[in-house]
Amino acid sequence: MTAHDAVGGIKSRSGWAIFMGVVTAALGVFLMVYPFITATLTTIVLGWTFILVGIAQFVFALNSEGLGQFFWKVLSGLVYVGAGIMLAAMPVQGVAALTGVVGSLFVAQAVLQSIVAFRVRPMQGWGWNLFDALCSLVLGVLILVQWPSSSVWTIGTLVGASVLVSGISRIIVASTIRGGVSHIERLAHHGAHA
Repeated sequence: MTAHDAVGGIKSRSGWAIFMGVVTAALGVFLMVYPFITATLTTIVLGWTFILVGIAQFVFALNSEGLGQFFWKVLSGLVYVGAGIMLAAMPVQGVAALTGVVGSLFVAQAVLQSIVAFRVRPMQGWGWNLFDALCSLVLGVLILVQWPSSSVWTIGTLVGASVLVSGISRIIVASTIRGGVSHIERLAHHGAHA
C-alpha cells in the first residue's frame, strides 16, 4: 500500500464519518423536536433492557457457588424483570417515573458538585464547578417543580441533545482528521516539486 492509497483511505473514511455525523446530528434534532415520542421509545427500550438483564441474572444464579448468591441473583433478576415489564407495558407512566428520577439526580449532582467546588475553592477554575452545580440545580428544580407535566419534554430532550452533541463531535473530529491529511498531502506535494 502506497502513501497515496493510505491518504485516500483516510479521506474516504473521514468522509463517511462526516456523513454519519450529519445523520446523527439530524436524528438528534428530530428527537428533540418530538421529545415525548423519544421518551416513550427510550422507556420501552429501557424496559426490554431490564428484562434481558433480569433473564441474565437468572442464568447467573444457576451458576452460583453458594445458596446466598443464588437467592440474591434470583431476587435481583425478579426486580429487573418486574421493572422491565412495567416500563415496557406502561411506557407513559414509565416516562413520568424516569423524569422524576432524572430531576432528583440533577439536584443530587448539584449538591455534590457544589461541595466539590467549595473544597477546591482556592484553586483556579473552582467557579466553573460551582457554575455547573448551579446549572444542574436549576434544571433539576425546573424538572421537579413541573413534574409530572415535565415528562413531556425532559427525557426526550436530553436524549436528543446527547445524540445531537455526539453527531456534532463526530463531524468535528472527522473534519479535523480530513483537514490534517489534506494539509500533509499539500506539504508532500510541495516538497516533491521543490
